Amino acid sequence: MRNRPLFLKLLSAVIVFGAWEIAGRIPVSYAFPTFLESMSALAALTLDGTIFTAYAETLKPLVVGIIISAVLGIGIGLWTGLSSKFDWLFSPIFVVMQAAPLAALIPLLIMVYGIGLTSKVLVVCIMALPVIVLNTSGAVRNTPYTLKELGRAFLGTERDIMLKIIIPAASPIIFAGLRLGISAGFIGAILAELKITPTGVGDIITYSRSIADYPSMYAAIFSIIVLAVLFLNLLEKVERLLFKGNYLGYVSD
Repeated sequence: MRNRPLFLKLLSAVIVFGAWEIAGRIPVSYAFPTFLESMSALAALTLDGTIFTAYAETLKPLVVGIIISAVLGIGIGLWTGLSSKFDWLFSPIFVVMQAAPLAALIPLLIMVYGIGLTSKVLVVCIMALPVIVLNTSGAVRNTPYTLKELGRAFLGTERDIMLKIIIPAASPIIFAGLRLGISAGFIGAILAELKITPTGVGDIITYSRSIADYPSMYAAIFSIIVLAVLFLNLLEKVERLLFKGNYLGYVSD
């Protein structure tokens, strides 16, 4: 069944939204609106342009942070994956960054960089950079040894082996790490708006909560999830297009 993945995605969405509607009607909490109330609030935010203005502000640190994280992350990941010395030197730093509680670091960033764009970009980088670095490093390090030996057997230089064997072999996992890093970057961007200064979508969430307009609060949260899912699905399609020879499908297909 060629359309089964789409059918299953739609079915899961219907189940989740149906459960949301039922939970809102019981209700499980006075602060938990129904799905239809939240969608009505989202429509109102969209029609009056509030959601677009908010995302214009939210996407600034997200886009800048993701670009910085992608460039630095892939570069450092290649570097640490190719050199055991640099791996020992830098990998622990990114492991600690990934494990550290970000909410505890935000006050330090505010003290040093203030409450402007710089602090928010750094929060996105702290979330996204370790994921990209560690995935890239692992992909390069786990390139099959036989492929590298084959390149040397054909008198390939170290530069040829890196550009024509290691990077192409590691590219699918690097791209997967990039997707995970962007997903973490979305979390970092919203967390920065909630913890540093309420702007963009974070401002809608904070203000709606303060006046008990819970449908609008959930509508803003829902819009973030939808945007992240759409963007990650777009990246997944790009990944399949670029590496279609590596995509073998699922066992159940």
